[in-house]
Amino acid sequence: MRLCIKHRMKTFINFVKKEFRHIFRDVRSMVILFGMPIAQILIFGYVVTNEVKDAKIAVLDLSKDEMTVEITNKLTSSGYFLLVENFKSEDEIELAFRKGEIQEAIIFEPGFAKKFVKDGKAEVRIINDASDANTANMLANYTSAIIMNYSFAESGVNGASGQIIAQTRMQFNQDLKGAYMFVPGTMALILMLISAMMTSISITREKEMGTMEVLLVSPLRPVQIIVGKVIPYFLLSFVNAISILLLGFFVFGLPVNGPLALLLAESMLFITMALSLGIFISTIAKSMQVAMFISMFSLLLPTMLLSGFIFPIENMPQILQWVCHAIPPKYFIVIIKNIMLKGTGFEYVWFETLVLFGFTVFFIVMSVFKFKTRLE
Repeated sequence: MRLCIKHRMKTFINFVKKEFRHIFRDVRSMVILFGMPIAQILIFGYVVTNEVKDAKIAVLDLSKDEMTVEITNKLTSSGYFLLVENFKSEDEIELAFRKGEIQEAIIFEPGFAKKFVKDGKAEVRIINDASDANTANMLANYTSAIIMNYSFAESGVNGASGQIIAQTRMQFNQDLKGAYMFVPGTMALILMLISAMMTSISITREKEMGTMEVLLVSPLRPVQIIVGKVIPYFLLSFVNAISILLLGFFVFGLPVNGPLALLLAESMLFITMALSLGIFISTIAKSMQVAMFISMFSLLLPTMLLSGFIFPIENMPQILQWVCHAIPPKYFIVIIKNIMLKGTGFEYVWFETLVLFGFTVFFIVMSVFKFKTRLE
């Protein structure tokens, strides 16, 4: 009896050892077991934060006295702000906001120090790009707090009862509506997942079931087969894009201040890019499960975390900011916000458009290369 139990235990232990060996030999299993948790904890740890760091600001100093210089230095030395421009007129502010060069502008009125000492009151205007409502609100609060602290300290030193009045104005989203942030991001997320994920799964399903070989020996050319597979997803994704825009406009009050035709054309370009990415995924995936895993891991989380959809890219570590440049939805979200909220034209989004076009060409070329290699 004891020998039987001992033999069974030995067999069981050998079985467990064999399973360990299988796991350690499978690179994909090791990546899932150890790589994914480490990557996710690092990404979430650095991305999911409400801290503000190196926000781009500009100053219009109409006084240029000792007090305005000291306040500017207080802001830049806090670590929250990065001074990128000293404006000479208010006309430059609007242009800088539309180009996305700054997130906040600070305007000091003429005779700032004199008014603070003699009249006991001086005004500073704070203008924020509220296309990202959460960041704009945080920047305004940080700026006001630093200015107020300086005001109290200066009053104590001079023995005066002066105060600095900070007037805040939110550009492009005066009411700080959250829909102005989540509708563009949701649109990018939905179009990315539907176009890329569903296309990759659809084509991979054909290969897995063996029907792709049947199609390849049919009178249809490979290009015609691929185009025929993706056209339905292109049309459905475009219908989804229009539906999201209509819901955003009629339900959430999201304006379309820029050219509607340009917005629809950019949406079609993004859908085409996502479809080409889905085709590329299908060429490297051997099964639907693998295609879904690649799509979920490479599309869902990066689009939510690293595209500027929820968390500002400027607050991330430099290495993650570099990674963000490889996330196509990042550029589409910038395009949507510029056209819908800022009312800009193609001259303000040409770079992002060129990047999306470049991604599209890259994925198509890689898909053709992989497809030819597999056929050979």
